[in-house]
Amino acid sequence: MVNASFNKSQLWKSCSVFLLSQNMRLHSGNSEARNKVIADFSKWQLDIGDRKVECIDTHRADVETEFVVPDEYVVKSPLKTPIKTLIDIIYPDFQNNLHSQEYLRSRSILTPTNIVVDDINAQILERVLSNMHTYLSQDSIEDRGVDDNDFDSSFPVEYLNSINMPCMPKHELKVKFGAVVMLMRNLNQIMGLCNGTRMIVTGCKKNSIECQILCGSQVGTKHLIPRIDMVPTDTNWPFEFKRT
Repeated sequence: MVNASFNKSQLWKSCSVFLLSQNMRLHSGNSEARNKVIADFSKWQLDIGDRKVECIDTHRADVETEFVVPDEYVVKSPLKTPIKTLIDIIYPDFQNNLHSQEYLRSRSILTPTNIVVDDINAQILERVLSNMHTYLSQDSIEDRGVDDNDFDSSFPVEYLNSINMPCMPKHELKVKFGAVVMLMRNLNQIMGLCNGTRMIVTGCKKNSIECQILCGSQVGTKHLIPRIDMVPTDTNWPFEFKRT
């Protein structure tokens, strides 16, 4: 297998290797001072991954690696409302720019875990001045060869509705007209409906949501997103869980 790799070919000595070293998307239209800030932050992130940042010695084997985050990368909230402060910084003058696609396309809030995602989504939805629409999922299970007539009764619908996993939405999905959402499945790659596509909600139907693509090659096009069956595969449960 090693000998079949490309760099073992006789043509390899005639090849030139080019490395991508500049983020053109982030640097486009920025000043030199802004580019330096971005470069310093990117280098700091890489240094963390390469363990070049000095860590805090806790002398405990059960504690994860800790390090001090520089003050310039910390958003401090004097009012003890960190999520509200973060939203105000990332989305300044939110009400007046809510209908600007460029405004919504150029900013987002990312979280390393899903612990605070619900709080951020709830507070942003409160700022969107439109009616709230709530969609409830249909959850079901299929046993994996368990010969027990009481298998289904062991997992009531209320329990299935309470299951939350990062690979699928929750049982209760709340959206508003004008809110930004993200597609979680590949529906039609040619039309730009891919996993991770950001869209704006333009209509809430009974069994579908009308969305307008916010970025990519198909920006501006509208599509109806139907109910989708989601079946997680990497689980330890003795049944197959399906959420529509």
